Amino acid sequence: MTKTRNRYGVAFAGVILHLMIGGVYAWSVFTKPISAYTGWKETAVSFAFSLAIFFLGMSAAFMGRLVEKFGPTVTGTISSICYGSGIALTGLAVQSHHLWLLYLAYGVIGGLGLGSGYVTPVSTIVRWFPDKRGLATGLAIMGFGFAAMLTGPVAQKLMAAVGIANTFYILGAFYFVVMVVAAQFIKKPRPNELPQAIAQNAQRVSLTNRELTANQALKTRTFAFLWFMFFINITTGIGLVSAASPMAQNMTTMTASAAAVMVGIIGLFNGFGRLVWATLSDFIGRPLTYSLIFVLDIVMLFILLFFKMPFIFAMALCLLMSCYGAGFSVIPAYLGDVFGTKELGAIHGYVLTAWAAAGMVGPLLLSYTHQVLHNYYVTLIVFVIIDALAMIVSVWIQRDFVPHRETKAA
Repeated sequence: MTKTRNRYGVAFAGVILHLMIGGVYAWSVFTKPISAYTGWKETAVSFAFSLAIFFLGMSAAFMGRLVEKFGPTVTGTISSICYGSGIALTGLAVQSHHLWLLYLAYGVIGGLGLGSGYVTPVSTIVRWFPDKRGLATGLAIMGFGFAAMLTGPVAQKLMAAVGIANTFYILGAFYFVVMVVAAQFIKKPRPNELPQAIAQNAQRVSLTNRELTANQALKTRTFAFLWFMFFINITTGIGLVSAASPMAQNMTTMTASAAAVMVGIIGLFNGFGRLVWATLSDFIGRPLTYSLIFVLDIVMLFILLFFKMPFIFAMALCLLMSCYGAGFSVIPAYLGDVFGTKELGAIHGYVLTAWAAAGMVGPLLLSYTHQVLHNYYVTLIVFVIIDALAMIVSVWIQRDFVPHRETKAA
């Protein structure tokens, strides 16, 4: 008889993998040192991050397919090779002063590693935890959100000790070793491996009682609605996080040092929001959770518009960042509830293309309107409008689940 594997061990390996690739959020720590060492403009160096996020979102679509076809261990290993080598080649780009190599290494190769690594554990963990989908995905994706808090201080100490290029060589090797080991423990549950009581809970949380392929899911109105909701949530969040410090200084009496502290605190809310909201969704359901996220977004955006007290402004931004993090952690469980887990990795990958689009739209919208109008008010009003539209869609989408609920009741 085949031994039953520990599902918490699989989840832990997924968290470790996300902790490694989540180091991408610490890129701002490298921007000034790279600029000073190479003479490149800071905006040119910062673009490498935008490129990496774009390739994360775009590569996740086909990497999700590979998760279903070859298994998460294979895609996790691909991720470790791409991300580890991408980071190491970034060191070579800095050392040789080749900006094109920086974009290729960190943006393209590293971005491919991010995309494959991001989708690898999520759909797998959902399969292991049909009874606690929200909690499981929240834990894994929280690791991605918190990674910058670990990578930032370590990277600063390494740069002071061994220099900027050597720091990337060391980090690249470390990421590769840890990720390739973690990937070997991320495997799908075998048929009938989960206890019957746990497996039956998959039907309890199902909103449609369907098991669709990725191609079937793509053709549904529900998928289009979920993509739109995710896109709006990320557009608002990533736009605000890209300008949190200057916005706080411009719209309140907050000093630069106080704004820097605030940025650190909102990072905590981004990380914890992923776990708290996802866990809450296990109790109140994913549809209601997403609707509440947009309601809170709208209320907090109005507070940013009309309240100029630094503390209230900071708290509103913190709650907005918790909603931003929530969008990432709730969506995989939501997809599992709606489309089943048959090809969840591929479906999740397709939805992540909204992240690639939002990563371009949100910051550009905010920076362009500020450049033209010299204030943030118009952008905040636009965010209120699009969040209101997303909230309407979030309520409307629940009409698709009514027939199944009626069947359950009967």
